[in-house]
This record gives sequence, structure tokens and C-alpha cells, in this order.
Amino acid sequence: MTIDKKEQGSTLEIALSGRLDTTTAPQLEAELKRSISGITALVMDFSGLEYISSAGLRVLLAAQKVMNKQGTMVVRHVNETIMDVFDVTGFIDILTIE
Repeated sequence: MTIDKKEQGSTLEIALSGRLDTTTAPQLEAELKRSISGITALVMDFSGLEYISSAGLRVLLAAQKVMNKQGTMVVRHVNETIMDVFDVTGFIDILTIE
């Protein structure tokens, strides 16, 4: 998985590509912990993401909880496969998906 990060003021956009799974979730978690302080708008771009596992969902949930306290989080460009995972797991009701 690759993580492409763009910060503009208090907005952080993170574009993911590849697979967000047990192997790569700690990488995203560490990046978010380093970068999320002082951010009021977090945008997750999933246009290049092919797969998400339960470990990836856990990282998203943790990020959403932090952003609920300090701003907003939006997930964009979700493919059909990942949208199905969000639907089945109930994440479709937790996350703001565009």
C-alpha cells in the first residue's frame, strides 16, 4: 500500500492505493497518529484502494473517533467492493462517504 499525503492549512488529504490489510494497517495508523494533530478536516481518498480488511476498518474507526472530537472526516472515491464491505459492516452509517 502507498500513502500519499497532502496538507493544506488544517486540512489533510490522504490518498491510499493498494491493499489496506493486517500488514499495511499499522503503517496507516502510524501515519495518522503523526499527522492528525491540529487537523480539522481529514479527507481519505480511496480511488486507488483495492481492498480493506478488518484491520483497516479498525484504523478508519479510530480516525473517525478522533475526528469527531476535532473536526470532520470524509471518505471519497470508494470502489464497489469496499462499499460492499462498508455496507455489510455498518460502516456506511458511521463514515461520511462521498
